[in-house]
Order: sequence, then C-alpha cells, then structure tokens
Amino acid sequence: MPRCRLWCRLKWWFCCCCCCCTDSGDTFPAQKMNANSILVIVSQTRRLLTNFLSFFQLFAFSTEARLSMQVVPRSFLMASSSNSNSYRELEDGDDGEEDDRQSLLLLSWNSTTIHLAEFATLPFLFLQLPQIILNARNLIAGNYEALSAVQWMGQLTSLLGNLSLLSYFAGRRERGAMAVQAVGVLTTLVVLIQLGIAGAMPSLALAGTVIAVAFGLLLNLLNYLLLLREWLWKIWEAVISVGGATVLLQVMWSTFEPHIPHTILPAVITGIATLTLVAMDAIGFLPQKWSDFLVALSAWTATLLFMWTPVAQMFQNFIDPENIKGLSPLTILLAMIGNGLLVPRALFTRDLMWFTGAAWGTLFQGWGLLLTLWIARALSGTVFGTVTGLLTTWLGYVMQKDSTAYALKCSLCPLLELCLGKRMPI
Repeated sequence: MPRCRLWCRLKWWFCCCCCCCTDSGDTFPAQKMNANSILVIVSQTRRLLTNFLSFFQLFAFSTEARLSMQVVPRSFLMASSSNSNSYRELEDGDDGEEDDRQSLLLLSWNSTTIHLAEFATLPFLFLQLPQIILNARNLIAGNYEALSAVQWMGQLTSLLGNLSLLSYFAGRRERGAMAVQAVGVLTTLVVLIQLGIAGAMPSLALAGTVIAVAFGLLLNLLNYLLLLREWLWKIWEAVISVGGATVLLQVMWSTFEPHIPHTILPAVITGIATLTLVAMDAIGFLPQKWSDFLVALSAWTATLLFMWTPVAQMFQNFIDPENIKGLSPLTILLAMIGNGLLVPRALFTRDLMWFTGAAWGTLFQGWGLLLTLWIARALSGTVFGTVTGLLTTWLGYVMQKDSTAYALKCSLCPLLELCLGKRMPI
C-alpha cells in the first residue's frame, strides 16, 4: 500500500538523518556532516518525495472516482422517452453503427470543450499580468502615487464576482471554469495587495479581503472534493448571494452617478430583500421555485456584474470620447479570446447562465469595445475586420459542431435548446 510505504520511507529517512548526523557521540552532531552522509540524506529525501507523490496521485484518483461528474449535458436527461437517440440509449449500448458513431461524436466534442475551457485560463491570466508588473515597478521605484490610479473598489468587485462564480462552477464540477475563476481571484488579490502596500487601499479592507479569499478558496476546494458539510456550504452560498446582489445594484447605480444623485439606497434595499429571502429559505417558508432561484442568485448576480462592465465602459466612451485613448486593444482582445473559448463548453452543458456570461463577454466586452475603438479611429480597419471574420468563423464552427454532436437538424437548434430547456426533435 502506498500509505504504508510512505510511512516506512518517512521513518527510514528520519533514521538516516539521525545516524548521519550523530557521529562518535558528538555533542553538536550537525557540525560533522561528511559528503557520504549528505548523499544518503539526498537519496532518501528523493525517494520520500516520490512515495509522497504516488500517495497523492492515488488519493486524487480515488477522490475523482467518487465525484459525481456531470459530463453529460442536462438536455439529454430531459429527453423524452420517444426520442430513440437520447443519451441514455446511447450509453446503454445500441448495436447500430449509427448510434455508436453518434455516441463517439458526442464524447469527442465533450472532451474537446473541456480542454478548451481549461485552455481559457491562459488569456485570463495575462489580463492582469501587465497591471501587476507595472504596479511592481512603481513600488520598487517608490512611486506609490501611481498606484492610486487603480480603483481598489472596482478590483474588489471583480474579485467578489470571480469568487461567486468559482463557487457555482465548483458545485457543477467544471474544472476549466473553476481554473479561470480561481486565476481571476488570485491575480486580482495580488493587485489589491500591491495597492495595500502603496497605501491606496485601507489596511482593514485588505485584511478582510485576504481572509475572505482564503476562506472561500478552501471551502470551494473542500466542496469540489466532497469533503465539506452541506450546512456549511449553504451558509457560504447565502453569504455570497447577499453580497453579490448588494454589490450589483450599487455598481449599476454608481455608473450614472454624475447624472443622478449619490446614494447607497439600492445596496441597502437589495441587501435587506436578499437577506429576507435567505432567512425564509432557512426556516422552510420559501417555495421550491424561489429556493432554486436563491441558489443560482449569486452566480447570476456575478454574471450580470461582469456583463455590466462593458456597458459602463461603452457609456463612458460615449460621454467622454477622449477616454478611449486609455483603453488597450490587446487587453480587450484577450478578454474576447478567453470568453470565446468558454462558449463551447457553456453551450454543450446547456448552462444558460454560463453561456449568457461567456457570449456577452465575447460579443460586447470583446468585439463591442473593439468596435468603439474602430469608430473612434483608435484601431485600424484591417485589424478590426480580421478579428470580426475570425470571431464569426469560430462561433459558426462551435454551433455546427454542437449540433452535429447532438444530432440536431440545424446549427441554430443548440440555441433553441438552451433557451427552451428541452431537447429539440431530431
């Protein structure tokens, strides 16, 4: 057994260290380490690490086997019994070659969408790296005032959104989407720590953020490994639901504050309403429909929060066209690529919330902002035309592959299934 072998190796390593260090009963054995002793310790340490990794891989494999991975879209579970090409029949094994071929197409596209979602981590990772590097340079140079240009409230809002979506995808066992949100949480936290060092963020707010992030990441990891108590997870969901709904309405109100009076009334009203729903759900007074709505509330509020970001930016571009010069086309393009790589998986799993956020990020946060740059002549027509053509080709390819995997009649049927929540006739 790897565990017994690991324990024996650990005891053997400890004995080797003691024997090598104690030579002729010296009072200070650590000073009499010869070359052979060092080689023995290094060798035993290498073997100890090898056995530790083997034990960890075995634990990860057994944990993965216990996970109820939902690799099959929910639309197949909603298929009617009259549908002869439902996934259940394909899974049970039909002798027909056509069914076997269709099953292989389905599993192949499922695997492809998983890898695309995992690969989306890279574009989102590079989104914050330029800001992190610039902040580090300013900190080293002692130019703390430059970091005050970064609004810590906006960064904190983004972090809370990533944390909420991480909890949602952890519950659905979507590793690729989890990785994307975890990267967003960690990179934004690094930026906030830099702002705290420069004094651009209150120390108390930074300390609370670090504690909340550490606690949230731990809970999500334990929930993904099925090692978390259900009641503790429900408390966490209630907290992020109330926080997400409160922040969303306040951010939307703040966007138009130069033209409307400043107030925190939207946040107060939304917070009280959401807290009331959570309390009613806890004591069992909430209908099942509202209870299900409350579970998805945190994810939807985080999605709407990210969807609001390009709307606010477009509004600022319309009010102040000079603001466009401060936008980076490369950053916008990276956001479009990252969201575009998430679209196939969101469509395949028939997750309306996920698809809405990914498609909106691709078309508005990405292509829409590039369109405003092109209109303001801040982006060449050749670049914008190339990006438009590639994006159109990619979305058409995704629709065609998804309809083929599901054996649907047309390329628009996946969108109809997504919106209607039921299988289309084949």
